[in-house]
Amino acid sequence: MTHIFEGVGVALATPFTNNEVDYNALEKHVDFLLKNNVQAIIVNGTTAESPTLTEDEKDSVLEAVIKQVNHQVAIIAGTGTNNTEKSIQASLRAKALGADAVMLITPYYNKTNQRGLIKHFETIANKVQLPVVLYNVPSRTNMTIDPETVETLSRNQYIVAIKDATNDFEYYEEVKKRINQDEFALYSGNDDNIVGFYNRGGNGVISVIANVIPREFQALYDAKQSGKDISKEFEAVRKLLKALSVDVNPIPIKALTSYLGFGNYELRLPLLPLEAEDTKVLINTYKKFKAGEL
Repeated sequence: MTHIFEGVGVALATPFTNNEVDYNALEKHVDFLLKNNVQAIIVNGTTAESPTLTEDEKDSVLEAVIKQVNHQVAIIAGTGTNNTEKSIQASLRAKALGADAVMLITPYYNKTNQRGLIKHFETIANKVQLPVVLYNVPSRTNMTIDPETVETLSRNQYIVAIKDATNDFEYYEEVKKRINQDEFALYSGNDDNIVGFYNRGGNGVISVIANVIPREFQALYDAKQSGKDISKEFEAVRKLLKALSVDVNPIPIKALTSYLGFGNYELRLPLLPLEAEDTKVLINTYKKFKAGEL
C-alpha cells in the first residue's frame, strides 16, 4: 500500500483579514506551497486555529484548498473532535468535498481510556471509509495513544498513519516495532526532531515551519533519503525553530505568513499576536535564514 505522502506535509495556517477568512491570501499561500514542493496539505488542524472556525468556515476553507490543489498533492482534513458523532459528520463532509484523508485527534477534556480510543477511532474510520491519520499530541490533550492501541488500530484497513507529536523516541520505537511500516506511515508532529525521526526511518513530518520554508524543509527529507547526514544542514532550521518557540503555535508562524503576504497578522481569541519587538526579532531571524546567515 502506498502511503498518503512521503516527506513534508504542511499544517496550513488560516489567513484572516478583519477577522474574516481571507480567501485571496489563502490562494496565494497554497500556490506558494505547491510551487515549493510540499507533499501534502493538512487543512483545519491546530495551526489553522480550527477551534475558532465555524463549521461553515472549515468546510469552505477545505473546499477552496481542494479545488485549487486539484489532486497535485494529498489533502488531509482535520476532522477529529472529542465527540465521535461530530467527528463522523465532519469527516463525511470532508469526504464529500474531496479530501484524500482525515486526521483524528485523541479526545480531549472528556478524555477516554484505551478501549474507548479504539472504539472512537474505529467507529469513525468504518463509517467514513477514508484513510485516517491518527493524531497523538498529549501536550495539548493530556491523552496518549498507547503503542499497543496503535498496533490494534493499524489493523483497521482505513487507519493508515499516525502523527506522533510526543517527541519521545522510546514511544516511536515501540510503535514502530508493532506496525507494518509498508502499510502504516509514521509522521513526526514536531519540526525540531526530524533528524532523529528520519534517522529512525520515519516517513515524514506534518510541519508548522513548512508554511514558510516548504522547499528547504522537503529538501532535508530528500537528502536523508539519498543517504546524506542532514544534521549540519538542519542547524540553520533549528535556529529558526528556536525563534519560533517565543510563543505557542500558531502565534509565531502567523507573524511569518503575514510577513510573506498571506493575510494580515491576525489571530482569533483566545490567541493574540506577538508583541512588536518579538515580531521584529522573529522576522529578522527568518530573513537571516533565507539569506544563509544563520
